[in-house]
Amino acid sequence: MKLSLIIPLFNEAVIFDQLKHRLAGILPSLPDSSEILLVNDGSTDETGKLITELCRQDSHFVGVHLARNFGHQMAICAGLDLACGEAVAILDGDLQDPPEILPAFYAKLNEGYDVVYAIRQNRKENFVMRFLYWAFYRVMAAMTPIKIPLDSGDFAMMSRRVVDLLKTMPERRRFVRGMRSYVGLRQTGFNYERHERAGGQPKYTFRKLLMLAADGIFTFSETPLRLATLVGFCVAGFSFAYGAFLFLQRLIVGYNLPGFATLAVGLFFLGGVQLICLGILGEYIGRIHHEVKQRPSYIVDRVDRQPDDNEGR
Repeated sequence: MKLSLIIPLFNEAVIFDQLKHRLAGILPSLPDSSEILLVNDGSTDETGKLITELCRQDSHFVGVHLARNFGHQMAICAGLDLACGEAVAILDGDLQDPPEILPAFYAKLNEGYDVVYAIRQNRKENFVMRFLYWAFYRVMAAMTPIKIPLDSGDFAMMSRRVVDLLKTMPERRRFVRGMRSYVGLRQTGFNYERHERAGGQPKYTFRKLLMLAADGIFTFSETPLRLATLVGFCVAGFSFAYGAFLFLQRLIVGYNLPGFATLAVGLFFLGGVQLICLGILGEYIGRIHHEVKQRPSYIVDRVDRQPDDNEGR
């Protein structure tokens, strides 16, 4: 198999026909021995049924049905584990990332690169979301010791060598674009214009985006812990300086500052700092707890292929 294309899907029945037609349009431009893995991430609509029907009609398509909704990153990892291609691409099923540029990715990969990642330009989200995405990538770049490309998501194509290295990483809280950058090797970016969703509602809610951002930061950086320590030293230093000032004021001027308001403000401030630091520590402890349980990152219910040789594991 020369190329595997992984497409995670969750309740995308509304745009499935559009996805199917656009993939059919690019198939002649891809290597003959290509497979398209449609990963059904526990959809509750007709997505699973549509995947099964398509796999029966076209041998290029393989349906991977997860036992429940494990999340976007886990669906991608399921596809990576089952992909057979010498080159492996990842594409979201909402068509915000145009599949028509995949042949250009493949040509770039054949120039000797190990990873060709897409760099998003001219996003179509509202101003607030565009700003938050912009800020996240730059905060992430400032906090992590490895270089994660700015404005680059999961849309990419990788060599078999990179995919095999990703599969050796045992972590269960996955941030695929960060893991891809961690591998290193020869990587290059490809600028493209990010489109609006072809239909339906975004599956990445604001809460899920925050969780993804937290996974990216807390799994690839210890900077928050260092910042908590720095804040602690700063608060302690400010408290010591302020206490020295009050002592000298009392000793030299004789002014006795009423203490209730100062004490209340100081306690509330210090209590807030302590809770923030405990929250940062808790994020790391929670991830340690998740890792030591060693539960599988996902469970495959069945795999649809043509001819009728469905597998389950």
